[in-house]
Amino acid sequence: MEAEKLKPAAFATQVIAAMAIAYLTSLTGFISAWPSYTVTNFMSNDTHLSAPMTPIQNSLLGSLPNVGALIATPLCGYAMDKLGRKYAAMLFGLPYVLCWAIIILTDNVHLILFAMGAVGFGAAGQAVSSVFICEIAHDSIRGGLASFCVSGYYVGILVSYVLGGRLPYRGVLRAHLALSALYLALLALLRESPVYLMQRGREKEAMESIKFYRRYSITSKEMAHEIAKLKQALDPCLDKILRGDEEIEVVEELLKNYKSQGKVTTLGGSTASQQTTAWRFLWESKSSKRALLTVIVLMSLSILMGSLALQIYAEPLMREAAPSVPSNLATILLAVDLLIASLICGVVVERYGRKPLMTYSALTSAVFALLLGVQLQLNFFSHWVTVGIIYGYTFAYTIGAATVPFILTAEVFLPEVRGLCNSICMGCMWLMNFVIVVVFNLSVPVFGLGMVFCFFALVCFIGAVYSHLCLPETKGLSTDEIQFQFYKQKKRKSLAA
Repeated sequence: MEAEKLKPAAFATQVIAAMAIAYLTSLTGFISAWPSYTVTNFMSNDTHLSAPMTPIQNSLLGSLPNVGALIATPLCGYAMDKLGRKYAAMLFGLPYVLCWAIIILTDNVHLILFAMGAVGFGAAGQAVSSVFICEIAHDSIRGGLASFCVSGYYVGILVSYVLGGRLPYRGVLRAHLALSALYLALLALLRESPVYLMQRGREKEAMESIKFYRRYSITSKEMAHEIAKLKQALDPCLDKILRGDEEIEVVEELLKNYKSQGKVTTLGGSTASQQTTAWRFLWESKSSKRALLTVIVLMSLSILMGSLALQIYAEPLMREAAPSVPSNLATILLAVDLLIASLICGVVVERYGRKPLMTYSALTSAVFALLLGVQLQLNFFSHWVTVGIIYGYTFAYTIGAATVPFILTAEVFLPEVRGLCNSICMGCMWLMNFVIVVVFNLSVPVFGLGMVFCFFALVCFIGAVYSHLCLPETKGLSTDEIQFQFYKQKKRKSLAA
């Protein structure tokens, strides 16, 4: 049976639900943007704090959330499997409320740094958001909705920049607290993921969830088709097929029979039904290991392209790059630039695919980062040209290289290892976030801003080459079809060797 066409009511429901789920990343955007317009005050003698921050404390202010997220990320898979996607997402929203409450109530530097580290436990929940969205989204719009996690982050940055330029210090803190509490209220209105409910054997509840997100009647053929698809995706026989050493054409035929029959006999002649742990499943699954390696490499390269450092320290960077331009206005326009690019990505990723978007985005980012490095080093042009190059660099990066790794993280893994692999990928992301922020702060005084961006240009070029050579296309494919893409890639490489 062919996939059913997405109903307009279901499209609207899934879009609104994805926006609510991705709102968690907006809370992370608040945390990322806040240091950029408070750091000058925090390090001055006229600070709102009990004492001025030292340069080391200033560096920790922007990097500690990444440490907290790195520590908490391994808990994401466990929380998703034990609490479900909905309640795990709500759990990871609580640290934001606590963080802003602590900062409102204290002016102690160490307590504020503690709050910034603790809020990282909430930022780790981005893995939950990606999985939740992927599991409620129709295949035809899955990539676009998954990109909301990136767009939501930039919405948070933009809102925080605007609040920082319009409200007093404590007004900004109270606004962030209220917006963080709003996230919990929105999540309470949603239904649990049907994939999680089927994993737990709660088929009736899964049908109610599908009814909510897909607008199907409980007794309809469409509902029966969706339940059959979920059962197939959760059947270990799917991975058994891909573990064999048969030729690509044989495996492709087995997958066709599997999809048409709804169940399959494994290559050895027995039916696979035994339960295994996520770690063991990952170890034995060739396609899952290949997918995990690909996403980790792309995620690491994406972070090392340098855009995060530009976002966290946007105001001081703009002040150095273009001293004649009001820094708050420049950073607000930067956030608008990032948001527009991420929204465009959400539209075009389902038309042009993940691979070309990632490749050409990284290549274009390399050109802009190189231009920016040369301009900052030699000052060939006016300050306005520098700002224009910065906007071009962030736009090119965000439209693909910043977004595609998160889409892949949400869609390329089998349900049995989806929570575990998302936790590993997000852990890698937070580790690289911490590394890039610390290294950036240490490298700029030694090598200069221009040389640092020349290094970012080199990383962008490496990312483009890796994407072109190693990333299979996953646009519009179901879970089993995506697994076959990674299997096929690995098989062809082994045959070539």
